[in-house]
Amino acid sequence: MADPTGFLTTPRRTAARRPVDVRIRDFREVYLPMDGPETERQAGRCMDCGIAFCHGGCPLGNLIPEWNDLVWRQDWQEAADRLHATNNFPEFTGRLCPAPCESACVLGISGEPVAIKQVEAEIADRAWQEGWVRPQPPPARARAAGRRVAVIGSGPAGLAAAQQLTRAGHAVTVFEQAGRPGGLLRYGIPEFKLEKWRLDRRLAQLREEGTAFECGVRAGADVTAAELTGQFDALILACGARVPRSLAVPGAGLAGIHQAMEYLTAANLATAGGGRPAEPAISARGRHVVIIGGGDTGADCLGTAHRQGAASVTQLEILPRPPERRPPGQPWPVYPVIYRVSAAHEEGGDRVYAVSTEEFVGDDAGRVRALRLVEVEPSGGRFTAKPGTERELRCDLVLLAMGFTGAEEDDLLAGLGLGLDERGRVPRDGGYATRAPGVFVAGDMGRGQSLIVWAVAEGRSAAAAADRYLAGLTSLPTVIPPGAAPFGLPR
Repeated sequence: MADPTGFLTTPRRTAARRPVDVRIRDFREVYLPMDGPETERQAGRCMDCGIAFCHGGCPLGNLIPEWNDLVWRQDWQEAADRLHATNNFPEFTGRLCPAPCESACVLGISGEPVAIKQVEAEIADRAWQEGWVRPQPPPARARAAGRRVAVIGSGPAGLAAAQQLTRAGHAVTVFEQAGRPGGLLRYGIPEFKLEKWRLDRRLAQLREEGTAFECGVRAGADVTAAELTGQFDALILACGARVPRSLAVPGAGLAGIHQAMEYLTAANLATAGGGRPAEPAISARGRHVVIIGGGDTGADCLGTAHRQGAASVTQLEILPRPPERRPPGQPWPVYPVIYRVSAAHEEGGDRVYAVSTEEFVGDDAGRVRALRLVEVEPSGGRFTAKPGTERELRCDLVLLAMGFTGAEEDDLLAGLGLGLDERGRVPRDGGYATRAPGVFVAGDMGRGQSLIVWAVAEGRSAAAAADRYLAGLTSLPTVIPPGAAPFGLPR
């Protein structure tokens, strides 16, 4: 194990954030690197439990106690090898994952859990800095036996599947409808959480290994389903759950009301390439912004609005404010719903809980100028309005960050003879296969809206399923089955 007394003598620390008044002036990452000795001390807090419940919290099966021990012993290169053995993109998950592994840490039962996410990010960054991350192209004999595979979608699930299959020897082409690859990693995640040079660096590795990318191509339209199945021996669908949840109330069609991803994509396009950001197609500058939805996407909108110079920002959530500590109904080791203050919340804005929007109010020009809301309380599985609590809230930009209902039912699915189930997912069997021969589904498209760590795990597992279909056997790992859920919780 790591430091035998570290969990008793070393307090938990995570990375420092840049000062608020400095960071809201740019779109650079919020967090500062942690130095090597402090990271080693944090890794030394790991108790190397007999049953490492952190493994159950992480669908990737990351070898957390092993690389904690290696970091504490200052064997960073071996730690990087162990980390990459289970995770294609640890510099992404180390920044973007909410760390269910930490909620499952045994040390967290009665104290502060190990800073697993921080150690992961520092290992990944050290690996790049030291030149330990290199392309891993397949040997010539594997390429000679490989087949042609198309991956539709270049988010974390698609990229993980593509890298695994390329390394197994297959000729992989990734199709992406946007102008550049990366999916939500590029267009949905703000620069202040993930600077895009990190994504471009990893994409360069994939290309050097042999993965090809076709961008600006809409599968099912620019290239038909028949053409894809005719040209490729297998397809992996990894298009995500892209249909946003709408808000059907009077005034919903007024100008100035946008889906969160529409807003975040515009902001990311404006900041692409570094330098001074251009004015985005949708800007919060000088506006009174209301964000409907209290999750991570809402926080991304909040931080973006601060940097664009919003006059005010208010975030609305229909649920009551969560408790400060783990509630009795969410015992260790499950990931609890508790009150959290993200970097974006630290930067300002108001959070209003237990309210529901009843109507948007427009001005004479047809633009939203306010919304009418009411306080609500849970009753019989629904939310009911509390009489006498109606009020009007000023706003001239509204961002809907209420999650996604499922995958798009588009020409690609129709051409493959596939549809969606009642939850907006593409049906698949226990091996990630659809009813269309040679067509597999990975990530949110088959699971429903989820976390980046689940997307990477599903991409790796679907790659193993496709490799087995093409070659009759596989050496690629099947990380999780399609129906997996943390600690057996229902899906």
